[in-house]
Amino acid sequence: MREVLTNPQSGYYMNRDVFGREGDFVTSPEISQIFGELVSIWILSEWQKLGSPPFQLVELGPGRGTLMRDVIKVLSKFKLSTGFSIHMVEISPHLSKIQAQLLCYNFDDCDPNVDVYYRKGETASGTKIYWYSRLEDVPRKFSVVMAHEFFDALPIHKFQLYKGVWKEILIDLAEEKGADFRLVLSKNQTPLSKIYTPVAGETRTTLEYSLEADRLVGLLADRFESDGGIGLIMDYGHFGEKEDTFRAFKKHALHDPLKSPGTADLTADVDFRQIKTVAEQKNQVVCFGPVEQGVFLDRMEGKARLEALVKNALPENRETIKSAYEMLTHSNHMGARFKFFSMFPAVLKEHLTKFPVNGFH
Repeated sequence: MREVLTNPQSGYYMNRDVFGREGDFVTSPEISQIFGELVSIWILSEWQKLGSPPFQLVELGPGRGTLMRDVIKVLSKFKLSTGFSIHMVEISPHLSKIQAQLLCYNFDDCDPNVDVYYRKGETASGTKIYWYSRLEDVPRKFSVVMAHEFFDALPIHKFQLYKGVWKEILIDLAEEKGADFRLVLSKNQTPLSKIYTPVAGETRTTLEYSLEADRLVGLLADRFESDGGIGLIMDYGHFGEKEDTFRAFKKHALHDPLKSPGTADLTADVDFRQIKTVAEQKNQVVCFGPVEQGVFLDRMEGKARLEALVKNALPENRETIKSAYEMLTHSNHMGARFKFFSMFPAVLKEHLTKFPVNGFH
């Protein structure tokens, strides 16, 4: 997955705009402005409950920058702390340029041998924005971290229970000349299939596990414990019950993930049970969720915002606005499949019991 999606020369995300109706898939922020507005209100409400400390806003895998654009629009209406800045973690040079063109009044490329960021810019309101290839390079300060449809693109390992033994599912070439890639089961246990033995009581016979998700969640937990911060993960996923979710999308339709590597999006549902377990294993953070996207948006007064938009819209646009919100929230569409998950420093556990996290209660 890492090679197909992020190879510098031919990686799926590296040289093209894959989002929107002309691409291979559409994301929630592009469907309705309500999504970004409610995420913004959530950020503001949780930040204010913590005493409105100076903070920086970080986004992992910002896509086209649509979510960040909507968040900036809302945050600019409030007086934020002096020194507020935005930090984008984006490995794709092509997408980062699209983001900069959308968000910045002006921007410049930087020398990575001199600066830890490879691009910097400034919004029309004067907020500074920086781009990084790695989360590790983002300054260690109190951070509000957003990750929307980011974890689903991280590489996974697949394991299968065979005759009572967990083995790894690998990718191989078929024996025929000119044949395509195929999935094969390892003849023996691999080092990873020995290490990541499922917990007691596991009823599934096929598992997917992301080591990269482990690493990044561990980094976030460490940052939140030492520097303070808030994390909000928004993605499609489950809580440890699904088995085989690895798939590909091309032109908004399912595609064989082993065919024509680099031309389709590869993805796997996020295992939020894995994320929660890793995040909390050192008692650095406390987690909330996952909750369904439809539930979260409704709890954040999404219907009230919808009514206001419809009331002020031209008559010919009202049904489009309504159907967009239904797409985000209805269980038959994105409302149940997509989840929200939040992380806070463990030191705030008692505080958050007195002042429950919005959208999760």
